[in-house]
Amino acid sequence: MSMKLEFAERATRPGAKLAALCREFGITRPTGRKWRRRYLELGPAGLEEESRRPKTSPLALAEDLVAAVLEAREAHPSWGPKKLHQLLRRRFGDNTPSRSTVARLLNRFGRIERRRKRPPINVVERAPNASALNPNEIWSVDFKGWWKSHDGSRCEPLTVRDAFSRFVLSVTLTRTTVHDVIPIFEALFRKHGLPAAIQCDNGNPFVNVRARGGLSRLSAWWVSLGIRIIRSRPGCPQDNGGHERMHRDIAREIESSPAQTTALQQRVLDKWRQEFNHVRPHDGLDGKTPAEVYRSSERRFQGPRPAIYPPHFVVHRVFRNGTMRLNGDSYFISNSLSGHEVGLEPLDTMRWKVWFHHLDCGELEALPKWIDDVVEERQLETCAQ
Repeated sequence: MSMKLEFAERATRPGAKLAALCREFGITRPTGRKWRRRYLELGPAGLEEESRRPKTSPLALAEDLVAAVLEAREAHPSWGPKKLHQLLRRRFGDNTPSRSTVARLLNRFGRIERRRKRPPINVVERAPNASALNPNEIWSVDFKGWWKSHDGSRCEPLTVRDAFSRFVLSVTLTRTTVHDVIPIFEALFRKHGLPAAIQCDNGNPFVNVRARGGLSRLSAWWVSLGIRIIRSRPGCPQDNGGHERMHRDIAREIESSPAQTTALQQRVLDKWRQEFNHVRPHDGLDGKTPAEVYRSSERRFQGPRPAIYPPHFVVHRVFRNGTMRLNGDSYFISNSLSGHEVGLEPLDTMRWKVWFHHLDCGELEALPKWIDDVVEERQLETCAQ
């Protein structure tokens, strides 16, 4: 049964709570309402994915535009793609391809050296709407600010907490590299199951603000497991206030009296977590302990799941260097997505929307296949002259 069909059947049952179902399936409420409406009106057929390809191609790269780019280059051989792009806009207006496409077209004709464009910065501007009504709906994660043990070793614990029950799943001293953090999360997933979402800040190794979708290798792995990512705003610890309050408890009760070594410090942290979860009552839980409220997730860890994209998408695997091949050209996607498959949704003959599972990773502008024929034809014309 597809995810859409399962959602629609459960959403149309008497007494179904749409908001809770949307959180469980990792979709927005408008999307959930749309699926439920289509299912009620048309049955399972209403859930079939409709093509988003536009009826027209406003940015289609015609031969006259190719010729205009080359003519502008010949008339102004010292001008770069930026100036040529501005010149072409006077003639073609909104139908002018982007500056990067002008540069790529010139490179195809051997008129310019390709330069790597600096990736854009991916930031979050709005406070996340993160509220959990049940265990494992949201796990919050962060690194507690470091301190030193008496022998001078750095102590920087990775903390993982269930947002609803306040249950602390891990307080582990480790390094902030993805290779050190992934085994910790894999052990947690095998023991407690998978959460529906993970909330984190924009720091390493959780997020890469210069990558598509803000994904790091760690968060891309989370997404491949079917976990939704909730990002806090930069410099806004109040977006994850419950987790920060727990960190203040650690600072007051643990950091203020460092242990002799990191091994002894880890033992102290383990004892603190045991008391926090099983002994200490919490006002927000009506005096119960987190262990009395928390229960493991029913979603068991089974490793990354393959991405399923609509039939009209073009699917490509990202190479180890973060690039993929499309129409004979190499395009940098993201090192964070190396080894994963991305789906390219055609918007017109040049523009594609890049998807990683359900995550929108922005647009890619690529030259169509037939441009090779135009290149070869004009090169033959040049040789003939």
